[in-house]
Amino acid sequence: MLAETSLSIWGWGSLCVVLFLITFGPFAIFYFAFYILCFVGGGFVVTLLFGKTNSEKHLEQCEHSFLPPTSFGITKCIEEMKQESKPIKIDRRLTGAYIIDEPLQQVIQFSLRDYVQYWYYTLSDDESFLLEIRQALQNALIQFSSRSKEIDWQPYFTTRLVDDFATHLRVFRKAQQRITEKDDQIKDGAEDLVDTFFEVEVEMEEKICRDLVCTSPKDEEGFLRDLCEVLLYLLLPPGDFQNKIMRYFVREILSQGILLPLINQLSDPDYINQYFIWMIRDSICNYEAFMNIVKVSDKIGELEAVRDKAAEELQYLRSLDTAGDDINTIKNQINSLLFVKKVCDSRILRLQSGKEIDTVKLAANFGKLCTVPLDIILVNNVALQFFMDYMQQMGGQAHLFFWMTVEGYRVTAQKQLEVLLSLQKDGMHQTAQTKGLLRTAAVGIYDQYLSEKAAPRVSIDDALVAKLEEKLNNEDPTPEIFDEIQRKVYELMLRDERFYPSFKQHPLYVRMLAELDMLKDPSFRGSDDGEGESFNGSPTGSINLSLDDLSNVPADESIQLHAYISDTVCADYDPYTVAGVCNDHGKTYALYAITVRRRTPNGDEVWKTYRRYSDFHDFHMRITEQFENLANLLKLPGKKTFNNMDRDFLEKRKKDLNAYLQLLLAPEVMKAYPALAIYVYDFLENKAYNKGKGDFARKEPPLMQKSFVDPKHCRVAAHLDDNVDDNVPLKIMLLLMDEIFDLKERNQWLRRNIKNLLQQLIRAMHGYTINKKIVDHVDWMTSPEQVADAVKRFRDAFWPNGILAEAVPRRDNSIRMRTRIAGKTKLLGIMPDELKHILGAETTRKGILRVFEMFQHTQLNKRLVYVFLEGFLETLFPVYGFPDLFKKLHSSSKQMQQYMHRLQSTQTPFLQKR
Repeated sequence: MLAETSLSIWGWGSLCVVLFLITFGPFAIFYFAFYILCFVGGGFVVTLLFGKTNSEKHLEQCEHSFLPPTSFGITKCIEEMKQESKPIKIDRRLTGAYIIDEPLQQVIQFSLRDYVQYWYYTLSDDESFLLEIRQALQNALIQFSSRSKEIDWQPYFTTRLVDDFATHLRVFRKAQQRITEKDDQIKDGAEDLVDTFFEVEVEMEEKICRDLVCTSPKDEEGFLRDLCEVLLYLLLPPGDFQNKIMRYFVREILSQGILLPLINQLSDPDYINQYFIWMIRDSICNYEAFMNIVKVSDKIGELEAVRDKAAEELQYLRSLDTAGDDINTIKNQINSLLFVKKVCDSRILRLQSGKEIDTVKLAANFGKLCTVPLDIILVNNVALQFFMDYMQQMGGQAHLFFWMTVEGYRVTAQKQLEVLLSLQKDGMHQTAQTKGLLRTAAVGIYDQYLSEKAAPRVSIDDALVAKLEEKLNNEDPTPEIFDEIQRKVYELMLRDERFYPSFKQHPLYVRMLAELDMLKDPSFRGSDDGEGESFNGSPTGSINLSLDDLSNVPADESIQLHAYISDTVCADYDPYTVAGVCNDHGKTYALYAITVRRRTPNGDEVWKTYRRYSDFHDFHMRITEQFENLANLLKLPGKKTFNNMDRDFLEKRKKDLNAYLQLLLAPEVMKAYPALAIYVYDFLENKAYNKGKGDFARKEPPLMQKSFVDPKHCRVAAHLDDNVDDNVPLKIMLLLMDEIFDLKERNQWLRRNIKNLLQQLIRAMHGYTINKKIVDHVDWMTSPEQVADAVKRFRDAFWPNGILAEAVPRRDNSIRMRTRIAGKTKLLGIMPDELKHILGAETTRKGILRVFEMFQHTQLNKRLVYVFLEGFLETLFPVYGFPDLFKKLHSSSKQMQQYMHRLQSTQTPFLQKR
């Protein structure tokens, strides 16, 4: 029964399916499933929409229940926004000069297009915001232009700019010296130099250090943002500045879009090297200068780049198929390239081996040095300064000064007699006056060098001296009156073993040959293994001990210092002066020659230095301010207003100053004040004395011990030569030459000669009207035409053909290295031979390469750019306290914090004592 029922169900079911498929077709079942799915989905959507509507009603009820009513100000603001905005009129006048306004407007347009519009139009089509930004930029430029016209730029360009550059060079030079003096060098010399540079900067500036801005990109961007915001505060109207959105946009455009790329470009060493080459593009590359640069290069990368390029050129020349006359030319080129390649390989091997050069080893390698005759030394400025230093060490300076003074007397006497003869031919009689002047000069020479009172006295045959004295008493002086004694003095210097013969074996002689460019290069006389040593640097640097080193000698060592004023003579300044009174452009003063003897366990050292009374006065102020009890012990001879050049007065002052020195150097005084030795060593060193006090300096008591800070660590302009007159170009040239060639550390006689030569050069070129020419040149530099040209160059550099310039790819390192070599070669090649004859070839080369090397560090270049920028803003806004602002902006410097910590540690004991 059950089976029959089941069969009946299956039968009827199958019959229904068959009838359904016959009636609706084979796809009816899919349609049926689709209808069911749509029914379910529609129900779900209806439910969702119903829930959303109810939820919104509920939220609206909650909002009106818990939130305060809408402010009327918002409603009013919305109504004003719906109103049609008034059109903003843009005045295209900026500076009042059309030739400047046109390129400036293009710069503004390009800046907005490339830094704002490209993203702003994706947010809004409203032009008012862009017009307001443009108006804000134009307002800032108008204010900037107005202030620029009110400023006298001549002091900035002639004094501040030169001082900033020279101070930057001084900091770099001292950093190099400090690196050289370190015993434990770290591997990354460039990084060590940068750190040391900023250490010296904070010691010199005392209240500011720019290390973070120059070494940290993040801090640099923050500094520029802060600076731009301050400038916008000064230049924008209050309403525009208070609009934060607009202010931030303008600030970012100025700092990140314009200033930062410009500073990065100006700080790039490769860009600077290319600019050097472009500036002196008219000069022809000197082969001798190129080889000198290669031989003294201490950068392996430079040498490898030159060697690889030489190898590439060799390969090309050898692949050429030539005949006839061209074959000889190619052979010569191949030989030259082979020589360059050999020099580079030898120099690279020597640098990799780490060999150092000193004078003794150098002299041994040279074997027999070139011989320079004494008569050539006496007439050559460069050679004479080294022979003069040697004679002072040996105590024979009186012989040399006598010979030089007689030479000057002979020339002067001959000229005076020629003038006298010409006047007699014209019927004018001045015989007695001229002969009286010559007799006074001749007697002065006799009293200074040959009389019994002379100190030091020229040791010569007494019979010759007596014969000369008789001539002076009974005959009219002639130009040849000293000739016989002068010949004897010359023979004495030539043959006495203490003088010229020993000078040829002295390190100073080797250094003299280097300055005269007369040292033979032994690097390539042997094999290619690089065993040869070449002269590279000052040969006496590792032998002579300077007074800077003396200040570091421990107190327990047996060191004694003795000094006395040997004579009142300025021969070290001007060998033709026959009395102890110097005259410099109407300024008359006495110069005291101080003989200094330093006794150490290793032997005695003797030298001579020259000081004015004002130097003694400044030194006395320093030490009595630092050591208060010394004021009761030491009494400096007083000043005299009238007749202070009288010979009797000078003799009395000489005795009083001698007594002052003896009391100062007494062992009891030096032992009671150990720190006094630093000041004494600095005062008695054979160099130009740097004055650090003025007439009003003593009115304010010191707040800290100054022995911590090196007296030499100060800005260059703080120690302009007090004997220099108001001749602006002379000040500028002396300022730069002092720092470039380190002249203040050289013989004072040489520096005096350089100053006289520069004065003659300036007078011969333009006379004293050159000051006016400098003012005219500054006016020309700030003229509308030149400013417009600078703006156009800026526009074309950033937007060539109106299109934003792409980032310049970094050039290959080998190309950069070869550019360095080319730049140094160009700079050395344009140096005139006259400068080498005055300063010496080695000093000139070192000075030029020091300046070039200073520009090879990006961080240091940035520091120089920021210093120029700060000076520019301080000049443009003199009453807004920019110096204090920059101190605050740089206050987070780590070097500054370390310096202040050291300062406090040295200041605390002194304040406790007070």
